[in-house]
This record gives sequence, structure tokens and C-alpha cells, in this order.
Amino acid sequence: MDVVVSRPAGALRGRWRPEGVAAFLGIPYAAPPFGPRRMRPPAPPAGWDGVRDALTPGPSAPQPGYSPAMAGLLVEAREAGEDCLHLNVWTPQPGPGNGGLPVMVWIHGGAFRNGAGTLPVYDGAGLAAEGVVCVTLNYRLGPEGFLLLPDGTANLGLLDQIAALEWVRDNIALFGGDPDNVTVFGESAGAISIAALMTMPRAQGLFRRAITQSGAGHHSHPEEVARRITERLASLAGVPATTEALAAAEPERLIAADTALRAEMARAADAAEWGESTGGGTSVLPVVDGSTLPARPVDAIAAGAGREIDLITGTNSDEFRLFLVPSGMAERLTPPVVEAVAGAYGLDPAAVAVYAEERPGATPGDLFAALLTDQGYRVPAIRLAEARASRDAGTYVYEFTRATPVLGGALGACHTAEIGFVFGNLADPILGENPPEELSARMRALWTSFARTGRPQAGGVPEWPVYGAGRNVMELGEETAVAVDPGRRERLLWEGIR
Repeated sequence: MDVVVSRPAGALRGRWRPEGVAAFLGIPYAAPPFGPRRMRPPAPPAGWDGVRDALTPGPSAPQPGYSPAMAGLLVEAREAGEDCLHLNVWTPQPGPGNGGLPVMVWIHGGAFRNGAGTLPVYDGAGLAAEGVVCVTLNYRLGPEGFLLLPDGTANLGLLDQIAALEWVRDNIALFGGDPDNVTVFGESAGAISIAALMTMPRAQGLFRRAITQSGAGHHSHPEEVARRITERLASLAGVPATTEALAAAEPERLIAADTALRAEMARAADAAEWGESTGGGTSVLPVVDGSTLPARPVDAIAAGAGREIDLITGTNSDEFRLFLVPSGMAERLTPPVVEAVAGAYGLDPAAVAVYAEERPGATPGDLFAALLTDQGYRVPAIRLAEARASRDAGTYVYEFTRATPVLGGALGACHTAEIGFVFGNLADPILGENPPEELSARMRALWTSFARTGRPQAGGVPEWPVYGAGRNVMELGEETAVAVDPGRRERLLWEGIR
């Protein structure tokens, strides 16, 4: 059965779902960012007369897609198109004056180069059935969204996210949501984006709470690195390093250049050249331009930015195994390589021995995965919690521990393995067969109770204390329990590094 929500800018027709929620899909929150608007800040969308169908998702942002090694593990975004700045709303109570429900806005991951808010695992019906309004969105990716352009324009992807949050502020009450009780939540690049949004002047007041899954506040580029990236990408694309030339180049050409640049970054020996992109995990990142993003997010947060925002942050036990196991790289690693990488990150030569002592029988691939999980995910999350604790800003920290049975269990509790449980979409291929429904129920209850009240609580789950001086971490897996300073020996190895 269809349902219509009337808005001054144009009415929208959605459809009731079996879960008892109405879905409104493919709603434009900004004008198409191509043609004369390409590589410019987002502009308001055009309105319309009558009723517009909001029954199917809009196009995804242009992107390269995943490598063959990830086929079957990570679902590709739907067909890309120029009119890509859309969002989707799931609500149990559409219409104005229908309850003022808490709002949860999802910002997807994908290394700032892939992904969309329309992936099946992000379907918001299960969360909305818990009594919230769930919103997912697309934003510009790769060179379209995160270059520092020669004219000084930067962080267009983050500005897209802010435009979507402004749309939520101005419209969500018509869908039964409370614009004064918005929680942004996201994973990987989405979580990194949220840490940035917490510090951006233009995002101030647009959300009250935040959940950062597998991403924190360290991953950004200073201006000098961002300029170098833009110049090199333009060179690889065969175009002049000007805003006009980049905006005139075919998206596919820039995507191919970005892929080539990532390969160069993966081989780079000097970390100063490419900063946080050294290693090639991603080429583009939020840019500390001094204007849209005034400072590296973790530093701004340590100085008090976002103190008023409630926060959950956390990581998965085996994040980096997603990037090592499918490609076969885990089996090819040797002890000298592991030791060299540890040294490149500034760790003491004895650090690898500590990791090995904590993991009897670990292979070089196991140790490499543990090191890079800490360097890229766990330690940044800890630093984010510590930065907020120094400002008396309460932060809840979790570790997701449920290992997926996919690939014979070799992935462990890898990157992205928690998302399906948060949304209640247990057909996500990364979860494997027969994922525990009880774990999903607990996580949905914790996430939605946090959105309502700022405190994550659920029946059958121990009280979740703030991280604080006790370094309390909620372990979420087949069993749920509070741990005190888990992985302490490894954590201490990173003191004073990065």
C-alpha cells in the first residue's frame, strides 16, 4: 500500500513494507553535481508539482567497484549516474505530528571511493521497526568528492553529507522524526566522515549523537599532501591540474587515474609523501583546509570540539583480515616483512614479539593483520575516546568479536562484519550461514536506545559504562560482556606514535 507525505517542495509517494514501516527511496537532497555544478559545493534540488514517486533508489555516485578478490564478499553499488545525491527514509509513523521519533542517519563506507546508501545491507526497515526514523544517503566519492581543488574548493563529499543533514533538519518532522534528536552513524569512511563532521563549523547543531564504526579521527590529509595528490592525479589523468580541466574530464578517466595513484601509494616507501594514504588503502581523504575542516579531527576533538555530542565508537577484532585473506596475501607474508612494517610505523623492534606472545601459534599473516588492525582502526578509536575523556565528554567503546564462518573462518571478526547485525539484515554475504539473530537483536536495541537517550541499553546486556579512566570496552559477539582495557600490552606499544 502506498503512502503520501506532503512537502512544500513537492509531495512524495512511498510504500508500506511488511515490517510495518513506510519506505521513501531516491529522494533528492541536492541538485545533480555534474554539468555546471561539477566539482562545486552542493546546491538545493529543484522542487516539483504534484506527487513524485519515491519507490526506487536513485543512482549511485561514480565509482570503480571492488577488486575480483572481494567478489561475493562486498556487494557492489547499483548503477551510477550523474543525479546521485539522493537519500532514503524508512519510518514507522509517516506524517507530521506523528511522534517525534529519534532519527538515525547512516553514512556509508567504501574507502571514500566505493559504496552507496542503497546497498541491501543498509536497508533501514529493521531499524525503523525498532521505533526510529532511519535515513541513508549517497555522497560524492573519489576525485569528485575529496580532492583539494586548485581553486581552494575541498571536502565536497563532506559538504554533501552536511546538505543531507540539512535536508533532515528541514524535512524529517514530516516523516515522523524529531529534527532535534538526530544520531549520525557510519562505518569505515562513513565513520571517518562523522569524526570530521563533529568538528566542522557548518555541521554544528545538525546532530546530537554519533556512532563511529571502524573509523575515527586520524585519517585526513594536510594541505600539502592534498595538493600533491591533486597534481599527481591530474598528471595520471592526462589533464592540466586546474579546477576547470578536472571538472571537464570524464568521470571514468579520473577514476582510472585514482586507481593508478592508489597503486603508486601502495608501493611508496616515504610515509611523508602520501601521509595517511601511504599503503594505498585509499587515495583521497578529508582535507584539513583550514576552512571547511579547520583541523585534523582527532586534534580538534582533543581541544574540545564536539564535546556536546554523545558518542559510541568501536572496532572489530580482526578488521584487516578482510584485506589480507581474500587476496591470498596473508599466506605470503614472512617474518621480515612483518618486522619491517612494524618498524615503518615507528614500533620498537620487540613489538612483534609482544603480538606473538599474545597469540600463540600465530602465523606472520596473523601478526600482520593484528598490527594493521591496531594501527588503522583500534588505536585511532582508543585515541578518540581518550581525547574526549580529557574533556569530560562521555564515550562508549565497543569491540565486535563475532567471527564470520566465511572462507573457513579465516576472516575472523573482519572489517564490515558488524553492519548486517546493526541493521538486522542477516543475508549480507560477509556474515555467512546462520548468523545469530540474538546478536542482531542486541545490537539493534543498543544502537536505537542510544539514539533515543544517549545511553546504550538493552535487555540481557550488562550495563555499558563509559570508557573513562577504567578503559571499559563492551565486547559484542556470541557473548556480550564488559572488558577492562582489552589488548593492553599492544595498546601500550603505540604510546607516543601517530
